[in-house]
Amino acid sequence: MTIGVTHGVSLIGLSGTLVQIEVDISDGLPHYSLLGLPDLALMESRDRVRSALVNSRELWPNKKVTVSLSPAWLPKSGSNFDLPIAVAILAAQEVIPIERVVGSVFFGELALDGRIREARGVLPALISLLGSEIERVIVPMANAAEAKLVSGLEIIPMENISELLKWLRTGIRVEVNELFPPLAERNFKDLSDVAGQLEARYALEVAATGGHHILMIGPPGTGKTMLAERLPSLLPELGEKDSLEVSAIHSVAGVLKERGLFSKEPPFIAPHHTTTRTAMVGGGSSVLKPGACSLAHNGVLFIDEAPECVSGVLDALRQPLESGQITITRAIGSATFPANFILVLAANPCPCGRLSGRGRGCTCSSLQIRRYLNRLSGPLIDRVDLRIKVEPPTRTAFASGEGGESSALVRERVATARLRSVRRFKSLKISRNAEIPAFALRNEFKAERRGMSLLHSEMDRENLTARGFHKALRLSWSIADLAEHDLPLLEDVQRALSLRDGMDLFG
Repeated sequence: MTIGVTHGVSLIGLSGTLVQIEVDISDGLPHYSLLGLPDLALMESRDRVRSALVNSRELWPNKKVTVSLSPAWLPKSGSNFDLPIAVAILAAQEVIPIERVVGSVFFGELALDGRIREARGVLPALISLLGSEIERVIVPMANAAEAKLVSGLEIIPMENISELLKWLRTGIRVEVNELFPPLAERNFKDLSDVAGQLEARYALEVAATGGHHILMIGPPGTGKTMLAERLPSLLPELGEKDSLEVSAIHSVAGVLKERGLFSKEPPFIAPHHTTTRTAMVGGGSSVLKPGACSLAHNGVLFIDEAPECVSGVLDALRQPLESGQITITRAIGSATFPANFILVLAANPCPCGRLSGRGRGCTCSSLQIRRYLNRLSGPLIDRVDLRIKVEPPTRTAFASGEGGESSALVRERVATARLRSVRRFKSLKISRNAEIPAFALRNEFKAERRGMSLLHSEMDRENLTARGFHKALRLSWSIADLAEHDLPLLEDVQRALSLRDGMDLFG
């Protein structure tokens, strides 16, 4: 017998590596050996592949079967190697033409009855194959629409082993309805639902314009969550490249269907305050999966009751807040996931939540309040651009039932302001004010003279750190863009400082 050769993809994070599967069937006692650093799920492939082939009325070799996955130094994980292993075993028995598998990649887990199960990570795996010698990819039928998002490869979806073998032997395959589902319309909650809260609404508009992080502190029931949920409605639709990147992340996490295959809406992720560090930043023992901060890439990450978060969870966000990505290192390897999101933190002003300056009967001591707010570490808060106080709505605003401007109207202003920044930063290849490099702020993108003097004086008084100086200047640019100013004026810088330090919470 000959050696059967097929190809699969080993996925670590969003990076895929082409893996060659070789099968040798030789005389000897029946035995199955799997080489090439397989994990436990891959070691179990023998029983799945054997049952799938036998139940599809194909022969299982009653000999010594050696399966080699190369490169041998690369750890392999997951059950998506079931399909290429099964095809390689059949090719080694010469029951299918070997030339039919050349230039093809097989991707999918096998059920015991021969069905090809839906797989995670199909989209990033296919993206990694672009530019290689691979011409076609066989994927599970359930992943057909996802796979067809990638152009440049022939996608062949299959329902089961029998259907696949018919195509390999005869070239005939079942016709698939290749119509894409219609694009869903934007279905965000509207900002007009919010009564009053003019300062908070303006802060959201500035955050959406420049991609700035925001902290809202106020008593329970004042609308912090309501405001945060409406921030995505102010953001522009994702472009094709950004949408594909977000879809790839959700594909690896196995939640692409919940988001929608063709959605161009910015994601909104709101993990519970009891979430773990691994769930927030990502991880895993055998398969590295993205966490909440990566699922929120190009969108909004909202953390309610932020001071109640498990110790260390919020501080783990420092890296993505600075770099826009998160690197996870485990024994099986290292993976870097994009994590460029707008962070929205919400917190009560004290442990009991009744501290509002309106005599609501707060029973917390000053020490308790200080300890509570100090759970939000200084280095984390220094990375947050906007810090605002959310007061209970006035009786007049609440009783009138009238909301403010709609999300569509505010989004139009945001889009116009963003267009100004895109034109301004054309040479830097960035699109948001929050991304302006520090060196560019110090040289090319300064505020007017009086505004710069104010920022320097705040720094001299130690009211601003070096990072805070840059954050305030970036914020000034967003305010200036909304006001259609060519550069930040003194009034823009003053407004930025008031939005950044408009309340004495941490000092």
